[in-house]
Amino acid sequence: MSIEVNSISKSYKNQPVLKDIKFKMSKGEVVGLLGPNGAGKSTLMKILTGFISPSSGEASINGLQLTKAKTDIQKQIGYLPEHNPIYLEMYIKEYLNFHAKIFKTPKERIDKVIEQTKLSQETGKRIYQLSKGYRQRVGLAAALLHDPEILILDEPTTGLDPNQLIEIRELIKSISKNKTILLSTHIMQEVEAICDRVIIINKGEIVSDKKMEDLNEASQQVIEVEFNYRIEEVALKEIGKVVQVKNTTRFKYEITFDTGVDKRPDVFDFAHDKGLKIIELHKKNKNLESLFIELTKDSQ
Repeated sequence: MSIEVNSISKSYKNQPVLKDIKFKMSKGEVVGLLGPNGAGKSTLMKILTGFISPSSGEASINGLQLTKAKTDIQKQIGYLPEHNPIYLEMYIKEYLNFHAKIFKTPKERIDKVIEQTKLSQETGKRIYQLSKGYRQRVGLAAALLHDPEILILDEPTTGLDPNQLIEIRELIKSISKNKTILLSTHIMQEVEAICDRVIIINKGEIVSDKKMEDLNEASQQVIEVEFNYRIEEVALKEIGKVVQVKNTTRFKYEITFDTGVDKRPDVFDFAHDKGLKIIELHKKNKNLESLFIELTKDSQ
């Protein structure tokens, strides 16, 4: 067992932030911690990394209790906070060398994580010269530097543009092949794209804990597609198995299909036949979306 959380609660000035949190994560699992802003996700992650202490309860990392072996546990965890605290005036290698000294990591690891996070072409730049997407890569490189078994990533794609977002998603997926990852987000598409399992937290409590494969077993699906120009909704119903078409923005549509079979290839073929260009195309998890809305609708 990589992570075991037993009845963790946290309060600030008698204001509860986390309430009796319990869950387990197995080695190699990628778990999304999904919830609205202010649900308690960042607080839980700070507790698991030893940055703050719980008011009650205990967490174990690889069999070590957090309250008794915090330093040993921190050596096994790579952590990317929500607001990535990096020294902007440093060069990439300079910053990673600084981290290597803290963890007493061999310098050879620096070149390895630079390659792993695809930063090689940027190493001649100071960090302030990088885009936010590349700054996130630097944060991930620092978190990976000591080759931890466990990665804790707090809102790793917040504020990224669509291209940067896809790049960071793919990077996390490639890293996940041999790491246990707990990923916090309030964006459902992140969970769909990366995670094996989703834990939904609302108002400091776990309200759902499900495997993605169970949520994917749907009799209907929603495809979100953006074309390069507007098309009549009635034309989209030619694709087959369409039960609803919704024009959400200018050239973007949500198409609901009455089938569990992936309809993205059919949408692609439809666009090709009509001479349309697809700007964006992805399948939404209707079950996850419905579950999230149902369980967090009172969060505001």
